[in-house]
Parts: sequence; structure tokens; C-alpha cells
Amino acid sequence: MEIVLRKVGKTPLLFEKNLDNLKIKGFLQFDSGKLLKLEAKLSGFVNCTCDRCGKEFTKDVDEELDLFVSDGMLQDKDSSYIDVVEAFDGKFNLDDFIRSEEQLIKDGYNYCMECVDSDFEYEI
Repeated sequence: MEIVLRKVGKTPLLFEKNLDNLKIKGFLQFDSGKLLKLEAKLSGFVNCTCDRCGKEFTKDVDEELDLFVSDGMLQDKDSSYIDVVEAFDGKFNLDDFIRSEEQLIKDGYNYCMECVDSDFEYEI
């Protein structure tokens, strides 16, 4: 699903999208210059591999997203904007965004319930 950024104004543009096992629901709204405010909830589950024992497990996802979308490369010399997603060609691809959020979750440290509940001491 692609959202044409120039059509997003001060009135929030609501969106909802299901992709595989994840659902995103929220809005985009013009903020200033080339920036749009994105507020959404990402929910569902992601299949992960335990970083401790190597078992496959399902991780529940329930995250609030609060960030900006830039129409093109952000030229922020002050670095006052921390969470910014750059969109090119005047379009924001929601499918690609969901996939990137899923990959961020998979790339974090993930432990299955057996390893979380384990009293075994690991060498650090």
C-alpha cells in the first residue's frame, strides 16, 4: 500500500494495513516543511529465533509508533528529529515500512520463554 505524501494535509489521514502476521493502524498528518507525523500501533506476532538456545518461537508485538516521515532526504543540521523515515518519489510504502519494523524486532535480542524463565547462569 503506497500513500502519496503530497496528499497528506493537516487533517489526519487514517490508515490500517494487515501484512502477514502484523497489523498497523494509525494516521499520517502534515507537520512542517517536508515532514509528516506518523502515529500508529503495530500489533500481531513475529517468528523469531532464541538468541540463547536457538529454538524458533513466536514473539507477540504490541508497539506504539511515534515518528516522522520525510518526503525525501532530511536536511536537519541540528539533529532535532531522532525518529525519521525517509520516503522517496513522493510516496510512503506501508508494506515496506511494516517489513522493516518486523526486521528490527527480529534483529533485537530475543529469548524464548524457557530461556527467560531459566535460572541457569550464562557467562557474560
